[in-house]
Order: sequence, then structure tokens, then C-alpha cells
Amino acid sequence: MFLKSFILSFIPIFVAVDALGVLPIFISLTEGIKKEKKLRIIKQSVIAALIIAIAFIFVGKGIFSIIGVTVEDFMIAGGAVLFIISVTDLLFPAKRRKTSTVGVVPLGTPLIAGPAVLTTSLISIDNIGLWPTLLSVVLNIFLAGVVFTSSDFLIKILGVEGSRGISKVSSLLLAAIGIMMIRKGLTQIIISI
Repeated sequence: MFLKSFILSFIPIFVAVDALGVLPIFISLTEGIKKEKKLRIIKQSVIAALIIAIAFIFVGKGIFSIIGVTVEDFMIAGGAVLFIISVTDLLFPAKRRKTSTVGVVPLGTPLIAGPAVLTTSLISIDNIGLWPTLLSVVLNIFLAGVVFTSSDFLIKILGVEGSRGISKVSSLLLAAIGIMMIRKGLTQIIISI
């Protein structure tokens, strides 16, 4: 019975984490960074995503209701952050962000443990149960770390120019994801009114 519940929880959270979809963005954000530093960024992103997701699972609804923040507000804020980061990368490629913060924002949140994962987790807890959902979240976040660790292999296949091309396309994709999150947040607010 637990296995069935776990699978029912794992699949939607796997889709929400979307590690393969985030991989090009990870490559873009870590372009030109040495392997040791990249591994530190992966570790930071996985730890940050785990802390955020697990904390949200246990206290998210309560905190949101106390401070008056909705999931829609969270989607809009996360979307705005992603949009700003992507536009900065597109317009000012020479100006790189401090790599010490890339692991936490935007990789840890909102890319790995963003509104989609947090919302899916809340729905999964209500429909399937706490423990299968918690295990699904933890395993999917670790899978994202494994996918990011394999990025050097992909860069070797693509080469420097191919990796830069993916970087630009990823920045555009990141902007679109940011706008989509803002749109979905606004749509949910309008529907609820």
C-alpha cells in the first residue's frame, strides 16, 4: 500500500521538480565555473531546496495563513525573481552574479523547490498522505542534484559555443517561466475573487 502511495506522490512531484528542464538553466548559471565550485553550488541548491520543501510541508499552510501570504503570492514573487535574473543574463552577460548565492536563489528556490513543488506537495499530502509525499520530495530533490552533477558531461558533448547557445536560450526560457508563474499566480487570484 505504501509503495502505491509513494508512486502516486512521486510522479507529480517529479514533474514539478523538472530537473531535466532546469538543467539548461543550471548550465547557464554555472558557465565558466570550476568543477569544485560547481559541486558546492549543487550541494547548496539541494540543501536549500530540501530545507525549504520540508519546512513548507510541515509549516507552510500555517505560516502562509498567519502572515497572509498565499501560494499565488509566492508564485508571483518567484516568477518576478526568475524574470529579473534572466533579463540580467541576457542584457549583461559579462556581469555574472555572485556564485555564492546561485545555489540558494534561483536554483534551490524557486527552480527546484518552487511554487509548483510546494503546491503539488500540499495537494499530495491532502490526497495521499504525509510520509509518501515527504519521501517523494526528498528523492526528487536528490535526483535533481544527480542531474546537475552530470552537466559537465553534457558541456563536453556540446562544446563551448553550444553551451553558450544553450545559455542564451535558457535565459529566454527562464524569462518565460517567470512570466508564466506570474500569470498563473495572477489568474488564481482573479479566479478566487
